[in-house]
Amino acid sequence: MQAVVQLAVHVGLQSACRALALNRAFVYRDRARHCAVGPRCVPRARPRPPLALSSAEQDLLLGVLDSERFADVAPATVFATLLDEGRYHGSIRTMYRLLAAQNQTGERRNQRVHPVYAKPELLAVRPNEVWSWDISKLKGPAKWTCFHLYVILDIFSRYVVGWMVAQRESAELAEQLIADTLHKENIAPGTLTLHADRGTSMRSKPVAALLIDLEVAKTHSRPHVSDDNPYSEAQFKTLKYRPDFPDRFGSIEDARAHCQRFFRWYNHEHRHGGIGLMAPAAVHDGTAAAMTAQRALTLDAAFTANPIRFKGIAPKPPALPTAAWINPPKKESKTPAITPTCSPIS
Repeated sequence: MQAVVQLAVHVGLQSACRALALNRAFVYRDRARHCAVGPRCVPRARPRPPLALSSAEQDLLLGVLDSERFADVAPATVFATLLDEGRYHGSIRTMYRLLAAQNQTGERRNQRVHPVYAKPELLAVRPNEVWSWDISKLKGPAKWTCFHLYVILDIFSRYVVGWMVAQRESAELAEQLIADTLHKENIAPGTLTLHADRGTSMRSKPVAALLIDLEVAKTHSRPHVSDDNPYSEAQFKTLKYRPDFPDRFGSIEDARAHCQRFFRWYNHEHRHGGIGLMAPAAVHDGTAAAMTAQRALTLDAAFTANPIRFKGIAPKPPALPTAAWINPPKKESKTPAITPTCSPIS
């Protein structure tokens, strides 16, 4: 190894290794190994490049870049402007390098700082505790025409407490629907949270003022996060994936008639997988517990008649929900939480 080092002084390491039939990687590893066990290798200071700007030239260029004229101008524009005026103080790359040394390479103009949106964490353990609402478009008779379907959903029971089909999306129409639904459900002040995404109607001043007057708390999804409003999104999917859902509606009356049939079926006949295969109306009005008990009796009778068919394990009916979450807290949280037994899947 010493021979390689001595020869490399005169012809270079690559030529020395080639002459002695050695791999350069072996030389580098040996050098690193000796540095690790021996005295710490101190790298030599890099000599000043001969083409670098002098201190006076650097101060002059930095003064130009920081001047009031070029304070908000990109280095490339500064470079071109100075050239047009017959001046040259350094290349574009030199300007960036000099600004980086002064920690001035970031955006130097005033930028809008977007707020940090908190993730909504909502829990409902009974009906009429948390509602979710949204607006979806239904295609009209001609291209580029549509109707707007407003739906308010109870996330615990999945019961659609209010809906409306209108020609347009309007904060005033949303305000009226919410007010009528609150009155119909006889919601006491301070007992309900209304959740929605960040649409214009959802964040409008009329809706916000109404909720303040009625003492209804409101929350919003984070921007571009559909998972923050899963129950409404799942309900719209159930609507639009039904076999009888048309490609287009001939008129707003057709759309209203279709939604009338759908929501009657959805609330009173649809067996929802997220609420123990119950109809939302049964969970909403409290009759689901008695129906679950009746299902248990039926399964007990079937087990008694033929226990071998069930491998000796008595079957149980699907469990009713105990909680409905929007963004449940992480499991490692030390705060005890009710484990959700339902999902937004329709």
